[in-house]
Amino acid sequence: MKTSWRSASLVASAAAVLALTTACGQESGTSAVGSQNVGATAAAGDYGSVGAGAGAGASASPSNGYGADGQNSGAQSAAAGKLAVTQNAQLGKVLTDGKGMTLYRFDEDTAEPPKSNCDGDCAKAWPPVAADDATAGAGIDKALLGEVTRSDGSKQLTIGGWPAYRYAKDTKAGDIAGQGVGGKWFALAPDGKKATLASLPGLSVRKDPKLGDIVVDKNGMTVYRFLKDVAWPKPISNCTGSCLEKWPAVGIVSPDDTKGIEKKGLMGFTRPDGVKQMTVDCWPAYTFSGDAKPGDTNGQGVGGTWYVMAPSGKPIGAPKK
Repeated sequence: MKTSWRSASLVASAAAVLALTTACGQESGTSAVGSQNVGATAAAGDYGSVGAGAGAGASASPSNGYGADGQNSGAQSAAAGKLAVTQNAQLGKVLTDGKGMTLYRFDEDTAEPPKSNCDGDCAKAWPPVAADDATAGAGIDKALLGEVTRSDGSKQLTIGGWPAYRYAKDTKAGDIAGQGVGGKWFALAPDGKKATLASLPGLSVRKDPKLGDIVVDKNGMTVYRFLKDVAWPKPISNCTGSCLEKWPAVGIVSPDDTKGIEKKGLMGFTRPDGVKQMTVDCWPAYTFSGDAKPGDTNGQGVGGTWYVMAPSGKPIGAPKK
């Protein structure tokens, strides 16, 4: 039977689409990546107390019930200076003062109208940021900067209406020991909201200081490749059983929910154990249980078979065959 040129064209087009959608076992649909709680895990209280595990960089020590003993608070009560946006591996974009110290907000405060409810011992643990000379640096809308008059008559800086504080146990630029203390204290994002990585795509790219551009999941956790896996003609994971417990499979995400990742072979497949797993360049993707927080790359080179995944799907630093 003869086929018209129009029919042949349609058949060819359909075949091309089919090739794109079925290569290395792609499946439609997405699987949400669970959120990860980062920062403090202190039990909720009036202001929280920093103990073991109570915030990145925090150390266990006696507290006054406000999350810090108030020491060094005087040194941290200076004016904000030129505000800046700092990229934090755990929290994304974080607002800092002119010296790089993290700024925080308190859930007991209000933004409309602005009002601070942190006084007395609370203000010793969480020194209010003075509004004097505060200016907006790159990436900060100066219209969001304001001030509120505190109960003692002093002027406190506000961001998007939220009063801004430092934390007495942050000792150097970049510290985020106050994150999540008491379930009520959170680092400020540049727009006055709580800093979070929740807005990250399902898969995206992060610049690692040692490894360069690497793939991370929605929680900012590093993504890895296993050299014993197979990509073509279809993906096969050779990490099963206890291996999969140590190296959890990255769940399927839509290609539209990725940023900076090579689109070729960006798809998912169903493993023999029923787990749905994402691939990059058709290579199965994993995270590592030994990575405690976003930014960790503790799985790099483990056993000479596990390597951080590049946006192209290639294993970074793996020995060449």
